[in-house]
Amino acid sequence: MNMNMNMNTRLRSIIKIQTSTQPIITILILFCSIILPVSSTKKTPPLPILPLPTAFQLQWQKDNIALFFHFGINTFTDAEWGSGHVNPTTFNPTKLNASQWIHVAKNTGFSRVMLTAKHHDGFCLWPSEYTDYSVKSSHWRNGKGDVVADLAAAARDAGVGLGIYLSPWDRHDPCYGDTLRYNEYYLAQMTELLTRYGDIKDIFLDGAKGEGKNMKYFFESWFSLIHQLQPGATIFSDSGPDTRWVGNEQGVAGSTCWSLFNRSVIEIGGVDNDPQTEVTLINVSGSNRYQKQGDPFGPDWVPALCDVSIRPGWFWHASEHPKSARNLLEIYYKSVGRNCKLLLNVPPNSSGLISPEDIKVLQEFHELRSAIFSHNLAASAFLNASSTRGGTQESRFSPYKVLEEGIHTYWAPEENQSKWILYINLKELVSFNVLHVQEPIHMGQRVIEFHLEALNRDGIWKRVVNGTTIGYQRLLLFPKIKSQHLKLVVNKSRADPLISYLGIYMDPVTVLSEDMPDKKSFTSFNGTQALHITTINDSRSAAM
Repeated sequence: MNMNMNMNTRLRSIIKIQTSTQPIITILILFCSIILPVSSTKKTPPLPILPLPTAFQLQWQKDNIALFFHFGINTFTDAEWGSGHVNPTTFNPTKLNASQWIHVAKNTGFSRVMLTAKHHDGFCLWPSEYTDYSVKSSHWRNGKGDVVADLAAAARDAGVGLGIYLSPWDRHDPCYGDTLRYNEYYLAQMTELLTRYGDIKDIFLDGAKGEGKNMKYFFESWFSLIHQLQPGATIFSDSGPDTRWVGNEQGVAGSTCWSLFNRSVIEIGGVDNDPQTEVTLINVSGSNRYQKQGDPFGPDWVPALCDVSIRPGWFWHASEHPKSARNLLEIYYKSVGRNCKLLLNVPPNSSGLISPEDIKVLQEFHELRSAIFSHNLAASAFLNASSTRGGTQESRFSPYKVLEEGIHTYWAPEENQSKWILYINLKELVSFNVLHVQEPIHMGQRVIEFHLEALNRDGIWKRVVNGTTIGYQRLLLFPKIKSQHLKLVVNKSRADPLISYLGIYMDPVTVLSEDMPDKKSFTSFNGTQALHITTINDSRSAAM
């Protein structure tokens, strides 16, 4: 009753102030604005498609490059796999400075690091209470040193995430081979590492096993303990549970790479290192191919990790030299650029420092990435789409969302569409040779196949490059083209495709005409097909 009286009072006040020359429709509009509610509802986001990553898996993927420090008694014996019987006094890194390791990592763009706390030889870089075969039996710092503690403190102070590798295989401890006793021993050492050194971001496990030893590792018990002691840690192995091995130590993922996976298909330790290149991928075993490519029907979210060493070996050897920055950039395209994380091993030397020649390469690699990817050439483009979820007035799903960095905003098409296209007008002719695309993977990995088209000078749309999966991030490199108008076309998708980022860049250092002399080789580099290539003035460019 009071509400009606208040309404009538308000209406009388409105009518009184109207002059006789004002149309009656003014009163009606005001009346309607008072008594008729205005809808403020928004179009809901699309339904996520399973499986989905955890919050920790999302953060792991965002930190898309990490450094691996292979360091231990092998560093002083010129060995890759130690025997387990080298005198512990051999370990003596007189200039060890873990802060230098972390400084190098952070200054060259790496936000996480991993340490071999114990390798196959069984020598421990921390003073374990369960063995004397450790730093406490060395001359380094009179047996009072602790490499893990030094690195943990340096990483914590710099805001760099720390990971641990604790080798399942132990060639020193006599209980190795006794399944029950060794699993107890392993879990005791794991407990030390996970309770003494603060926050641990990553645990790296493999299935390495001694020759002729009838050992069974209780992986499920290991996983449970790790998650109990470090709930935020991601666990790596051949098949997860959180991240998986890509199946080779060259740092190369499949050109199709799903984060979807079926953990029950792969046995930890049952996947051999694949030394083959992509050109001979047809000869790769089924398990290696599965590791590289994932499974579009997999029920588990297990993204892939690509590991590779900056040097020929994993431990430091005085006779070896690092890869070039350009070589690392090629690996970057084939790992990070294929929905994976890159774990780059940079072994400290026998002084306990990262070698100057390795630092130089890391700095050059960082400068290359910055020079190529610091400026999106499409940042100020005009964008349009074949459709937008909720209509063009729904700004939350606008095509312009693909120019915002990060994966939590995205373009979404309208439901039940027969085509999914983003139109890009660069406002002027632009030269470029790299396409960068991302999906909002917290909504599931969706895209099965896509391609990029460019409008040529004759007004004809020409296909530039084809791609398959996108996932967290896809980088496609192709011969340089020059165009103003582009189309990103999604051909196939597990559900309505969602695109969170689109960038185009110019890579001035990767010369396909030198490294990839024919179309077949170009295809193997990118894992995709490019449009017709013509040779002009002895340089390779696309016919736009």
